[in-house]
Amino acid sequence: MRIQFQEFLRMASSAVKLMKAVWYDTYGGGPSALKHVEAPVPAPLKDEVLIKVEASTINPIDCKIQGGMLRPILPRKFPFIPLTDIAGEVVEVGSEVTKFKAGDKVVAKLADVAGGGLAEYAVAKENLTVARPPEVSAAEAAALPIAGLTALQALTETAGLKLDKSGPEANVLITAASGGVGHYAVQLAKLGNIHVTATCGSRNFDFVKSLGADEVLDYRTPEGAAVISPSGKKYDAVINCTTGIPFNTFEPQLGDNGKVVDLTPGAGTFANFALKKLTFSKKQVVPFLVSCKGENLEYLVNLVKEGKLKTVIDSKFPFSQAGDAWAKSVDGHAVGKIIIEHC
Repeated sequence: MRIQFQEFLRMASSAVKLMKAVWYDTYGGGPSALKHVEAPVPAPLKDEVLIKVEASTINPIDCKIQGGMLRPILPRKFPFIPLTDIAGEVVEVGSEVTKFKAGDKVVAKLADVAGGGLAEYAVAKENLTVARPPEVSAAEAAALPIAGLTALQALTETAGLKLDKSGPEANVLITAASGGVGHYAVQLAKLGNIHVTATCGSRNFDFVKSLGADEVLDYRTPEGAAVISPSGKKYDAVINCTTGIPFNTFEPQLGDNGKVVDLTPGAGTFANFALKKLTFSKKQVVPFLVSCKGENLEYLVNLVKEGKLKTVIDSKFPFSQAGDAWAKSVDGHAVGKIIIEHC
């Protein structure tokens, strides 16, 4: 019996497994542009795993991408399901995946171009997926990928610091130390032989000190704005987690070979980077670009498991209130991380 074309389409559509997701279909609009929809469950490629998402986190870059900061590179196409940092349970694996099986609890960093984290299910590359031990909650794990990896890479690979007490004593300034990246950077730095000066608002002094900071500056005061160490120390490295501080503010406070790692570089950072290179200056500013590696994510997860690193959660929102979580991130005053709970 011949099936009419429309009936065929209806039957084919009904065979597609759908999931709840949140996407936006144009640049701009903030939280009001997020739409709760039903979308097809993605199928894992041969080197990917399909994860039932239990928790995800919003990073500042997610909101900036929606605002068009990386137009036309990201999003690659509309509609776009945002977020890249997730934790959950593997439900299916690609044909060449060997490290994971259905039922494994994991944390993963999704591809920037694909996104997909703000949904019931998401696909992740095997090499950016890490086992999550029972000692680490889904919320704690989901917070780690971009923020934790940025802090780790900035301190070790870019600033050249050691986090195992084997390196020489060093003095480090961490700006915006109560934020997502900053709160990890303070804790990681204190694993090494490092004296940490941190900046934040006065209401977060006790919090930042509890993370291990040796000195805390209120960025609203003249001394804080000038990033002058209360003990008079010069900085071997600056992990600059905020915007609006020019290099000429940092430069007088740097040691002879001091380096500013700028996590949100603008045109001025790139100009100063080139100038310092051309003039062979020992004081440097380095524009930062995170490079996510599975082994580094595994290292961070193990630190959390061992109680050497903690994820501080500013707030949790149910999946149905993803727009409120987005608005909280746009506001820019979160202490620690913003988590969306999917189940």
